[in-house]
Amino acid sequence: MVKGRPIKSLIRQNIVEILHYLGEGYGYQVAKMYNEIFPPATQRSIYYNLQKGVLTKEITMHKIEEEQGEFSWGSTVEKKYYSLGKNAEAKGDKRVKEYLKQREPKKETSTNKFTSFVNKFRKEKTSK
Repeated sequence: MVKGRPIKSLIRQNIVEILHYLGEGYGYQVAKMYNEIFPPATQRSIYYNLQKGVLTKEITMHKIEEEQGEFSWGSTVEKKYYSLGKNAEAKGDKRVKEYLKQREPKKETSTNKFTSFVNKFRKEKTSK
């Protein structure tokens, strides 16, 4: 019998599903998406599983960027970008795909609608 904690984690598998469709994302972005798609988990748990995923090679850390701004803890933030690693086994969860599909920007904005209306009106006026 094997002792200790099991290596697999449902939270980490869900993070792998997010990264499968997202491609690349930073920790807070993944945590925010996770809590909107799956049952809520603490940020601490998400970050732990991101780090554990790096150790198990399910997740790869690409880069670390420092961003300037006014945050409650200071003037800089460190963003660590993650993507799928070589040991990741994404199953293609439909919930993640649907969530990202809903978040895609709409092609026709209200300004474009107005412009197309004006152009249509002008065409009708010139054809008469």
